[in-house]
Amino acid sequence: MPRATNGAATRQKKNRWFKAAKGKRGGNSRQWRKVKNAVIRAGVYATRDRNLVKRDYRGLWIIRINAAVQQRDMNYSRFIAGLRLANITINRKMLSQLAIEDAKAFDQIVESAKAALAKAA
Repeated sequence: MPRATNGAATRQKKNRWFKAAKGKRGGNSRQWRKVKNAVIRAGVYATRDRNLVKRDYRGLWIIRINAAVQQRDMNYSRFIAGLRLANITINRKMLSQLAIEDAKAFDQIVESAKAALAKAA
């Protein structure tokens, strides 16, 4: 009788893959070769999309800042240039939050950016 060496380990390894493929449609959750391809592809998408989420949020913050700055007779690129000249280091997420929640503080930041641009020109 042949000796079984690693049948349990092989089954456990396959069960981990099948568990990761749970919820997929058709053979992608039932057929071994398709399960492996589906799980690998899902991992690739997950890795890529973690970076895309960051990119999307940054774009959203820029849109919000641009809208708030245009209400104060300035555009986004001049505003950012003014912040650099005024040595104000605040990230776009916080600028967006200030524009939404604390208009007075955002007005002060915009005025200091305008002053720095006027001084440099």
